[in-house]
Amino acid sequence: MVEVVFTLNGEERRWRGEAGGRLLDALRDTYRLTGTKCGCGEGECGACSVIVDGRLCPSCMIAMGRLGASSVITIEGYRETERFAALERAFAVFSAVQCGFCSPGMVLAAECLLSRNPRPAEGEIREALAGNLCRCTGYNAIVKAVALAAEEGLGLW
Repeated sequence: MVEVVFTLNGEERRWRGEAGGRLLDALRDTYRLTGTKCGCGEGECGACSVIVDGRLCPSCMIAMGRLGASSVITIEGYRETERFAALERAFAVFSAVQCGFCSPGMVLAAECLLSRNPRPAEGEIREALAGNLCRCTGYNAIVKAVALAAEEGLGLW
C-alpha cells in the first residue's frame, strides 16, 4: 500500500492503495469523475485521456504509485474554463459530438495542441487527435471544430 499526494483539478488529494493501481480507476471509483472513460485499457483509444503535468496521457496506463506530486486535469476540471467554452461552442457548430464517449479525450487533446500551438494547420490538428478513436462522427467535423476554436479563441491559448 502506498499513499500518493497529487493535485486533481486544482485541489490537493491523497490516495491510498496498491502502487500499481491505475489512475483511471482512481478517477472513476474513488473520485467519481466519470468523464474519463475506460475504452481499450491499453492506451490506444484516447477515451481515458487526462492532462498530467501539461501532457495528454492515457490514464489507463498510469500507475498511481508513479504519479508523485503531479497535477492531473480531467474533463470535469477543464470544463470550468474559458478555453473549454470555446471548444464546446465550436464542437456544437459542427455537430462534432454524437454519442459523446470520445469527446472528453478529443477536447483534452485539442487543449494540449492549442496550448502549445494556438494556430495549428489542419494536418497538425489531425496528428494531435490521432490517438483518439471516434466511431460516430468521422473526424472531419472534429477537426473543423478544433480549427474554429483556434480561430475564435485567439488570445485564450
